[in-house]
Amino acid sequence: MAGMQYGTPVSRTPLEKTVIPMSSIPFALQRNHLLAALSPAVMDRLRPHLEIKALAAGEVLYESGDDRHHVYFPVDCIVSLLHDTESGSSAEISMVGNEGLIGVTSFMGGQCSPWRAVVQNAGFAYRMPVQKMHEEFGRHGELAELMLLYTQSRIVQMSQTAVCNRHHSIEQQVCRWLLQSLDRLPTSTIRMTQELLGNALGVRREGVTVAACKLNSIGAIEYSRGKIEVIDRDQLESLSCECYAVVRKETQRLLPPAEELDRPLSRPTGRVVAFKNPAVGQDSTRRLPAVSGCFVN
Repeated sequence: MAGMQYGTPVSRTPLEKTVIPMSSIPFALQRNHLLAALSPAVMDRLRPHLEIKALAAGEVLYESGDDRHHVYFPVDCIVSLLHDTESGSSAEISMVGNEGLIGVTSFMGGQCSPWRAVVQNAGFAYRMPVQKMHEEFGRHGELAELMLLYTQSRIVQMSQTAVCNRHHSIEQQVCRWLLQSLDRLPTSTIRMTQELLGNALGVRREGVTVAACKLNSIGAIEYSRGKIEVIDRDQLESLSCECYAVVRKETQRLLPPAEELDRPLSRPTGRVVAFKNPAVGQDSTRRLPAVSGCFVN
């Protein structure tokens, strides 16, 4: 379907660049569960090359075919991987939050991919130069093993999304998408318009409107323009198709649970580039349960 897409420039007050001391960032490295799973020895090698960056909603990290210069480890943001067609429509093939990273093709050798990476929900992410990722991956140690397992989990998500988009109702797809977003956010509020959600699912906005109205009427969500508040997660799970549970179960099987997330790590020294007024989660100290490597409310 044609229309507004992720990454379309919108009118907003420009975000001013600023430099923020690392000690003032309220997020430990463990907030990304791949980084949390690495041993201190590996993190000692990676830490000097990690910088925190605030990502705005709608920001494009990669365009289709772009060479990758950085890989991103989301902390409390969500990034959508979108495939655009020649007709101007788009569909989300995967979403990535604090359970993973953006830039799999960089260390797998492909350098680029035919999809865009666009920030769905604003927040923070750590980023690291691709070359440093290559160097650590080339050691064929624990990072390489972890990245391969994560890549397999992403393949499962992408293939299950294709099945869901082809065989399940719009209402079921909306429930799956909301649950996957919830798992990656520290709150129950998802900032998303019905039009953008329709573009993510590759369906007409009218279909999303009908599904959202039904979910609103039964008390599962509260919808206001640009914001969806999840009220009853259990109802969403009961109305969703099996695709959500399949991906969640496989992610649990493949990836290690996030443990010791409250244990402080020494922070990178120096200063990092960020931006004023990023959207950030309020709860920065809650211990995360071992479910899909994500936040669960």
